[in-house]
Amino acid sequence: MIRPLNVAVVGAGPAGVFTADILRQQPFPTRVDLFERLPVPFGLVRYGVAPDHPRIKAIIDSLHAVLDRRDIRLVAGVDVGTDIGIDRLRAAYDAVILTTGADDDAPLPIPGVDLPGSFGASAFVSWYDAHPDAAREWPLDAEHVAVIGAGNVALDVARMLAKHADDLLSTEIPDHVHEGLRRSRITDVHVFARRGPAEAAFSPLELRELGEVADVDVIVDPADMVFDRSSEELMKSSNQRRIVARTIREWSERDPATRTASRRIHLHFMQAPVRLDGTDRVEGITVERTRHLVNGTVEGTGELRHYPVGQVYRAVGYASSPVPGVPFDPVRRRIPNEQGRVLDSAGTPIPGLYVSGWIKRGPVGLIGSTKSDSLQTVSQLVADLERRPLDGPDRDPLPPLREAAGVTAVDWDGWLRVDAHERALGAERGRERIKVADRGELRDIAARAEAVVA
Repeated sequence: MIRPLNVAVVGAGPAGVFTADILRQQPFPTRVDLFERLPVPFGLVRYGVAPDHPRIKAIIDSLHAVLDRRDIRLVAGVDVGTDIGIDRLRAAYDAVILTTGADDDAPLPIPGVDLPGSFGASAFVSWYDAHPDAAREWPLDAEHVAVIGAGNVALDVARMLAKHADDLLSTEIPDHVHEGLRRSRITDVHVFARRGPAEAAFSPLELRELGEVADVDVIVDPADMVFDRSSEELMKSSNQRRIVARTIREWSERDPATRTASRRIHLHFMQAPVRLDGTDRVEGITVERTRHLVNGTVEGTGELRHYPVGQVYRAVGYASSPVPGVPFDPVRRRIPNEQGRVLDSAGTPIPGLYVSGWIKRGPVGLIGSTKSDSLQTVSQLVADLERRPLDGPDRDPLPPLREAAGVTAVDWDGWLRVDAHERALGAERGRERIKVADRGELRDIAARAEAVVA
């Protein structure tokens, strides 16, 4: 009788859950353990999506359904690389698949970027999403702030900065986030994109929602509506680009006399950040006007503009962090691999070590890309297994690893207790849930044997 294939999947976000699910669908017995360093699962779906996007967060429902089958074991609150070394994990399992995602900000190499008042978008997102590792206080003490970036994260950050706190009381934000937003002094949010409206990576839905925020005007300078031949070709080939450009154009044509909101979001195009200004903290941002080149890129024109802002949020992309003991490319910020097989410094696949998701391919693509990516990685694992048949007696690798970790792992029942607790907190105020932010409190709730498990 063939013993089960023992696989450890590291990271319980969408990539990890999809990978574990595909493993369980293989036509041979598998035992899959899903490790997560946080006390709760679901990764960036729980901690990287703005709280006023419940339909996007509905992805959690599908991930929940997979784990609720209980044929994949959740091992949360255990940090692979710290609590359990990667070598120990590889020795215990037939294969290890790393799906740790992208939890950091891509660098923006301009002068002044390290000044106080300059923030990576991921830190702000973690704060308003009640991430256990985020600070409880966030300084929203400037009236004018800047957001650098032309993607959906930049839109989320700008919207959350401009939105009135009470308009978020129907969401899952905890009291400390609501209070921080309520005290905000922000009146104007300036969003800077180095290319034109047609090249912006906004989704039409996200952009339309920006224009529907209560008591917030969206302002676009008609002079920023710059299109060249490559822009026109982009809009011809992509309905999404065409809708985005049309929406932005409509905003640029609005009569200034109709702007009556107490807060404003300014969308600036063809303006690239040059430096952040200030001595002891951010006091402004200097940008350079850009122009299109024939190949579709842009270059600086030498025309500089200064905007007085008290904070800057850098939303120029996410980046992965290394896993201790695993090869890592510090330039591309991902684990070197060939179709999911992790490569050593000589470019040779490391037996039994695989990677999937954003730490494999970079922070691009949505759920569909993540699923196909997971399928590719599992396919490589299965092909390798055919060349390396399983032998020896069946053994469960998890109990000795749990003991060696020296921490109490949160299992699926523990998550259900947290889930039930957060939903109960929300029900008291007519909301779906209110998040618990404190790591220790999450662990305590998960460990309560008397808690209701729905």
